[in-house]
Amino acid sequence: MSTPWRHLRLVKGTGGFSLLEIIVVVFILSLLAAIVAPKIMGRTDDARIAEAKVQIRNLETALKLFKIDNGFYPDTQQGLEALVEKPTTGRVPKNFREGGYLEQKKVPLDPWGNPYIYISPGLQGDYDLLSYGADGKEGGEGKDADIKNWDMKQ
Repeated sequence: MSTPWRHLRLVKGTGGFSLLEIIVVVFILSLLAAIVAPKIMGRTDDARIAEAKVQIRNLETALKLFKIDNGFYPDTQQGLEALVEKPTTGRVPKNFREGGYLEQKKVPLDPWGNPYIYISPGLQGDYDLLSYGADGKEGGEGKDADIKNWDMKQ
Protein backbone atom coordinates (compact mmCIF):
# COMPACT_ATOMS: atom_id res chain seq x y z
CA MET A 1 0.00 0.00 0.00
CA SER A 2 1.46 3.35 -0.96
CA THR A 3 0.89 6.62 0.84
CA PRO A 4 0.82 10.08 -0.61
CA TRP A 5 3.86 10.88 1.56
CA ARG A 6 6.12 8.14 0.16
CA HIS A 7 7.87 10.61 -2.16
CA LEU A 8 8.92 12.86 0.70
CA ARG A 9 12.37 12.20 2.02
CA LEU A 10 13.91 13.76 5.03
CA VAL A 11 17.27 15.27 4.41
CA LYS A 12 19.67 14.98 7.30
CA GLY A 13 20.14 18.29 9.13
CA THR A 14 16.85 19.89 8.08
CA GLY A 15 14.86 18.78 11.09
CA GLY A 16 14.81 22.21 12.79
CA PHE A 17 17.01 24.84 14.31
CA SER A 18 20.04 24.08 16.40
CA LEU A 19 20.34 25.41 19.91
CA LEU A 20 23.12 27.76 18.79
CA GLU A 21 20.91 29.25 16.04
CA ILE A 22 18.09 29.86 18.51
CA ILE A 23 20.47 31.52 20.98
CA VAL A 24 21.83 33.81 18.23
CA VAL A 25 18.31 34.84 17.15
CA VAL A 26 17.20 35.49 20.75
CA PHE A 27 20.37 37.56 21.33
CA ILE A 28 19.74 39.67 18.21
CA LEU A 29 16.10 40.25 19.15
CA SER A 30 17.10 41.19 22.71
CA LEU A 31 19.70 43.61 21.39
CA LEU A 32 17.15 45.25 19.09
CA ALA A 33 14.64 45.52 21.93
CA ALA A 34 17.26 47.11 24.18
CA ILE A 35 18.01 49.73 21.54
CA VAL A 36 14.49 50.46 20.27
CA ALA A 37 12.38 50.19 23.46
CA PRO A 38 13.85 53.22 25.29
CA LYS A 39 13.33 55.39 22.21
CA ILE A 40 9.69 54.31 21.92
CA MET A 41 9.06 54.56 25.68
CA GLY A 42 10.42 58.10 25.81
CA ARG A 43 7.96 59.23 23.16
CA THR A 44 4.79 58.32 25.05
CA ASP A 45 4.84 61.62 26.97
CA ASP A 46 5.22 63.56 23.72
CA ALA A 47 2.34 61.59 22.21
CA ARG A 48 0.08 62.33 25.19
CA ILE A 49 0.88 66.04 25.03
CA ALA A 50 0.07 66.07 21.30
CA GLU A 51 -3.17 64.15 21.95
CA ALA A 52 -4.21 66.66 24.63
CA LYS A 53 -3.62 69.54 22.18
CA VAL A 54 -5.73 67.80 19.53
CA GLN A 55 -8.54 67.14 22.02
CA ILE A 56 -8.47 70.77 23.17
CA ARG A 57 -8.74 71.89 19.52
CA ASN A 58 -11.69 69.52 19.01
CA LEU A 59 -13.40 70.84 22.14
CA GLU A 60 -12.81 74.41 20.92
CA THR A 61 -14.46 73.54 17.61
CA ALA A 62 -17.47 72.08 19.44
CA LEU A 63 -17.67 75.17 21.67
CA LYS A 64 -17.64 77.42 18.59
CA LEU A 65 -20.45 75.41 17.00
CA PHE A 66 -22.42 75.68 20.26
CA LYS A 67 -21.96 79.46 20.18
CA ILE A 68 -22.94 79.71 16.50
CA ASP A 69 -26.18 77.84 17.22
CA ASN A 70 -27.02 79.53 20.52
CA GLY A 71 -25.23 82.89 20.61
CA PHE A 72 -23.19 82.18 23.76
CA TYR A 73 -20.72 79.72 25.26
CA PRO A 74 -21.76 77.38 28.07
CA ASP A 75 -20.93 78.86 31.47
CA THR A 76 -18.54 77.26 33.95
CA GLN A 77 -21.37 75.59 35.86
CA GLN A 78 -22.77 73.99 32.70
CA GLY A 79 -19.24 72.97 31.75
CA LEU A 80 -18.23 70.87 28.79
CA GLU A 81 -21.18 68.53 29.47
CA ALA A 82 -23.25 71.22 27.72
CA LEU A 83 -21.68 69.97 24.50
CA VAL A 84 -23.25 66.55 25.03
CA GLU A 85 -26.57 67.22 26.77
CA LYS A 86 -28.74 70.32 26.58
CA PRO A 87 -28.26 72.32 29.77
CA THR A 88 -31.32 72.78 31.96
CA THR A 89 -29.77 75.31 34.36
CA GLY A 90 -28.31 78.74 33.80
CA ARG A 91 -28.74 80.17 30.34
CA VAL A 92 -30.63 77.45 28.46
CA PRO A 93 -29.76 77.17 24.76
CA LYS A 94 -32.72 77.52 22.39
CA ASN A 95 -31.09 75.99 19.32
CA PHE A 96 -29.21 73.06 20.84
CA ARG A 97 -28.11 70.66 18.11
CA GLU A 98 -29.82 67.29 18.28
CA GLY A 99 -27.19 64.76 19.28
CA GLY A 100 -24.93 67.40 20.82
CA TYR A 101 -21.67 68.82 19.56
CA LEU A 102 -19.23 65.97 20.21
CA GLU A 103 -18.99 63.04 17.83
CA GLN A 104 -18.29 60.53 20.63
CA LYS A 105 -21.37 61.73 22.58
CA LYS A 106 -19.24 62.14 25.72
CA VAL A 107 -16.68 64.62 27.01
CA PRO A 108 -13.24 63.05 26.75
CA LEU A 109 -10.80 62.89 29.62
CA ASP A 110 -7.31 64.18 28.99
CA PRO A 111 -4.69 61.56 28.01
CA TRP A 112 -3.76 61.11 31.70
CA GLY A 113 -7.35 60.29 32.68
CA ASN A 114 -8.24 63.67 34.21
CA PRO A 115 -11.12 65.95 33.22
CA TYR A 116 -10.34 69.08 31.22
CA ILE A 117 -10.70 72.35 33.10
CA TYR A 118 -13.27 74.69 31.53
CA ILE A 119 -13.93 78.23 32.77
CA SER A 120 -16.37 80.59 31.06
CA PRO A 121 -16.09 83.50 30.97
CA GLY A 122 -12.38 82.90 31.05
CA LEU A 123 -9.49 84.98 32.34
CA GLN A 124 -7.71 84.69 28.98
CA GLY A 125 -10.67 84.99 26.61
CA ASP A 126 -14.30 83.97 26.20
CA TYR A 127 -13.36 80.70 27.89
CA ASP A 128 -10.29 78.98 29.30
CA LEU A 129 -9.77 75.32 28.47
CA LEU A 130 -6.82 73.36 29.82
CA SER A 131 -5.31 70.12 31.02
CA TYR A 132 -3.02 70.04 34.04
CA GLY A 133 -0.68 67.58 32.28
CA ALA A 134 0.75 64.33 33.58
CA ASP A 135 0.77 65.26 37.27
CA GLY A 136 -2.86 66.50 37.25
CA LYS A 137 -1.81 69.60 39.21
CA GLU A 138 -1.68 73.24 38.21
CA GLY A 139 1.72 74.38 36.95
CA GLY A 140 4.66 72.11 36.29
CA GLU A 141 7.28 71.67 33.62
CA GLY A 142 7.93 69.19 30.84
CA LYS A 143 5.33 66.41 30.83
CA ASP A 144 3.73 67.94 33.95
CA ALA A 145 3.24 71.35 32.29
CA ASP A 146 -0.30 72.66 31.84
CA ILE A 147 -1.64 72.57 28.28
CA LYS A 148 -3.74 75.70 27.76
CA ASN A 149 -5.90 76.70 24.82
CA TRP A 150 -4.65 80.30 24.94
CA ASP A 151 -1.02 79.17 24.60
CA MET A 152 -1.96 77.30 21.43
CA LYS A 153 -3.35 80.37 19.63
CA GLN A 154 -1.45 81.38 16.53
